[in-house]
Amino acid sequence: MLAVIRAHPLGVLVTSGPEGPEASHLPFFLDASARLLRCHMARANPQWRLLQPGDRALVIFAGPDHYITPSWYPGKREHGKVVPTWNYVAVHVTGNVRLFEDAPSLLQHLNELTDFNEARFARPWSVADAPPEYIAGMAKAIVGIEVAMDRIEGKWKVSQNRSEADQQGVVEGLRELGSDAGREMANLIGVAHRPR
Repeated sequence: MLAVIRAHPLGVLVTSGPEGPEASHLPFFLDASARLLRCHMARANPQWRLLQPGDRALVIFAGPDHYITPSWYPGKREHGKVVPTWNYVAVHVTGNVRLFEDAPSLLQHLNELTDFNEARFARPWSVADAPPEYIAGMAKAIVGIEVAMDRIEGKWKVSQNRSEADQQGVVEGLRELGSDAGREMANLIGVAHRPR
């Protein structure tokens, strides 16, 4: 589940306000050793103003997903008793919220988040590459949010409810599409059903 968060770090922060649920899509940094998620949002976003220390939040991370046609199931040809579905991977994290607004904490967060996301590039950009006064000004426009992870739940629907023949048909169908999303889901089905 932590690997899904790292691979798909854009999460949906869901909190409850006086007018009902509030949600924002935000890039998160996972500090697995401390069991913390950190993100930031614009001060112009009203959601953070509704948060009190210790409030509960849900963060939803969406991993790979794909439509599954019943045409890929051998059963379609045999008996026709098949319907379409959707395969997906998601991780739900729940925990208490803490806001941070001090410059040193925000700068540390921005460095962690940037360094993690830039690591894949041959010439990674660093926060230090921008003028310090520019970064200081940008940091004044955001609020940091930390979620202490006390519950983490994986939601995986990758054809595990289908027969081995159906799973193989789905894998072959997804690979024939030639898309990155199809290959990624096909690989997950193969991993999920490999003998242990």
